[in-house]
Amino acid sequence: QVQLVESGGGLVQAGGSLRLSCVASGRTSSNYAMGWFRQAPGKEREFVAAISRSGGLTYYADSVKGRFTISRDNAKNTVYLQMNSLKPEDTAVYYCAADRRSADYSHYEVSYDYWGQGTQVTVSS
Repeated sequence: QVQLVESGGGLVQAGGSLRLSCVASGRTSSNYAMGWFRQAPGKEREFVAAISRSGGLTYYADSVKGRFTISRDNAKNTVYLQMNSLKPEDTAVYYCAADRRSADYSHYEVSYDYWGQGTQVTVSS
């Protein structure tokens, strides 16, 4: 069992930056590939980024590629999402999730076994 707690969300102007953190407790987070997803009002939850257990492999949704960076510090059981050049369309609740089965990482929700409660990111124009 893994518990995930996100933090770092908030209100930022377009073009600004935020860094989200996700701290895992329970089993060692290095046993899991990790991902970030987001859900905007009235929309389905969508994939944002994923990272392999070692951190050596990453994968991004086209909508955030070049602006967002996912990373992890296994010694701290923490995964990060650095978000730069934010746009109003990035406004959403951001969730981190842990995947214990994928060989490297996955962009499918069904691959993830544990989810955090989410943190709100609001980008004003």
